[in-house]
Amino acid sequence: MNADKLILDGTRVAKSINESLVKRINQLSVRGILPCLATILVGDDPSSETYVRMKSSACKRLGIDSRRIHLNKATTTEELIAVIQQLNEDPQVHGILLQHPVPHHIDERAAFEAIQIEKDVDGVTMLGFAQNAFGMASFPSCTPAAILAILDYYQIPIEGKHAVIVGRSPILGKPVSLMLLNRNATVTICHSKTNNLPLIIGLADIVVAAVGKPAFIQGAWIKEGAVVLDAGYNAGNIGDVDFDACHKKASAITPVPAGIGPVTIATLLKHTVLAAEKSKITT
Repeated sequence: MNADKLILDGTRVAKSINESLVKRINQLSVRGILPCLATILVGDDPSSETYVRMKSSACKRLGIDSRRIHLNKATTTEELIAVIQQLNEDPQVHGILLQHPVPHHIDERAAFEAIQIEKDVDGVTMLGFAQNAFGMASFPSCTPAAILAILDYYQIPIEGKHAVIVGRSPILGKPVSLMLLNRNATVTICHSKTNNLPLIIGLADIVVAAVGKPAFIQGAWIKEGAVVLDAGYNAGNIGDVDFDACHKKASAITPVPAGIGPVTIATLLKHTVLAAEKSKITT
């Protein structure tokens, strides 16, 4: 597909992924297996509640069981880990997602590490990160995997390209950097301490914005013909990229919303189905 001034439609990519799962879910049903994703929400953050609801709705549309667990914001780290352990031990649960972020008093990393690797469908554990670094992860982090899925769907070359990642979080910036590196891109990781950020972004063939600041990446920073992937989502449906300004110079760009978000959810469902396929216990 021609990437000339192309809007990278995440809804279209997500639909393709979801359609590919229907036959696999039916085959699991013949085996007596109903794929099940358990989502854990701690507290009452409105954005997190929306994300969990969207994931649950997506599961139901495909015939995947969605088990929603909503814990009080006063839940302790120990109590949260106990809930995760119960889900680890439940053979009818194939994937576990702990909605990020959790309240500040909770040790989020400890909670992530409590998730059994076979059920880490969101790719948040350290073992999952290490497997991803070696290109061996069954369940790479969902948003990075979604970014690669969009590039592949639109047949945008990765090998030999210079990718600049703005953001270094352990579930987005770092893993997507490794995934692009494993696909033979030359990767530069930028962050809040990076000097001359506009200059570095101006060298990129592929820009991944994952900084968590609305309209942060400016059109003047990117070079003509760059591919821009906006992984940010801020209040008011605004991404991390100044869309209008960047669109004028980019050869291809993801919108917000309807860009990376829908593909992230579709990837989560794909991982849940794969986890169910790997299971040997029938319901």
